[in-house]
Amino acid sequence: MAYESTNSVLSLTDQRLVAALQCDGRVTAERAAGVLGLSPATVRRRLHALGADGTVRVVISPVARPRNGGSAGALFLRIRVLRGKLDTIVAALAAREDIPFIDVTTSGDEIFAVARTEPGSRDQLVFRQLPSTQAVTSLESATILHVFRLTSEWRHQVLTEPERAALGPSQPAPEPPASGSPGPYGVDTDALEQSLLDALTPDARLTAAALAERTGHPESTVRRRLAHLAAQGRLVTQVLVDPRRLGLPIEAKLLLQVAPDHLAATGRALAEHASVHGAFATSGPSNLHAAAYFPDLAALYGFLSHDLAGLGITHLETAIVSRAAKRTPQLVQPVSSR
Repeated sequence: MAYESTNSVLSLTDQRLVAALQCDGRVTAERAAGVLGLSPATVRRRLHALGADGTVRVVISPVARPRNGGSAGALFLRIRVLRGKLDTIVAALAAREDIPFIDVTTSGDEIFAVARTEPGSRDQLVFRQLPSTQAVTSLESATILHVFRLTSEWRHQVLTEPERAALGPSQPAPEPPASGSPGPYGVDTDALEQSLLDALTPDARLTAAALAERTGHPESTVRRRLAHLAAQGRLVTQVLVDPRRLGLPIEAKLLLQVAPDHLAATGRALAEHASVHGAFATSGPSNLHAAAYFPDLAALYGFLSHDLAGLGITHLETAIVSRAAKRTPQLVQPVSSR
């Protein structure tokens, strides 16, 4: 029963609610109910249940997608370790704030991780600490050069296009002048807005009343500033949910070699694929990294043998994730979109 309660696939209704939150993490129960054909009471009850047991979390993602797709400093790490030392290395990496993602593959001695770093720097973890660790047998690193798809942009395919359009946030309004210091999205953020973003980061569904109580600002002011942030496209939410609960138990890491004249087109094609939740141009021999979810191994095989055909891929490595050892929303440091 323990396995059933933590890993069973969610009902279609709950999966559709998760997908609605992916469209707009702060969607109201009334709006979601109207689009999905449910009662507001049912939506409120199910969202409360999904959040109460930790199945679903909605957070403010500090990742700002730059208009040019650039990245401000992150490395993909592929680490192989001695048998029997994997848990020790994973625990050491997970304790670091600069390591937001860690995956362990089915090989049993391989770790994929993401490290935040300064662009072009000689990162101490990569150049000194990991190489000097006797349990590490090999280390490969690749710098993220261009972002084609972020995990926060992935959408579970259980809604129709009209439903997604109806649930999506409203179009951003023209950005009014702002004062203050540069915020996490490359635009000026004053102290009030920053306090709201900080309060929303771990729970993006906090009500205006709850935010007013936590920040000490009048509720009317909070509502006005939330609308302003949303209009600027600065309330970027991300739904944290175990993909196994969505009927997607297979996660694959893809390391691809693509001819330079195919790199951009192949990256865009991957980003548009329904299974792909991350796609990045990188340095190194594998100049394109991707990650994707699948319902089973047959679907993964179909993706490799059919969907990737004709994309100019000259070499491909596929690694299947056995467990996600660490997951946080932040993948790459936010950069200015100006």
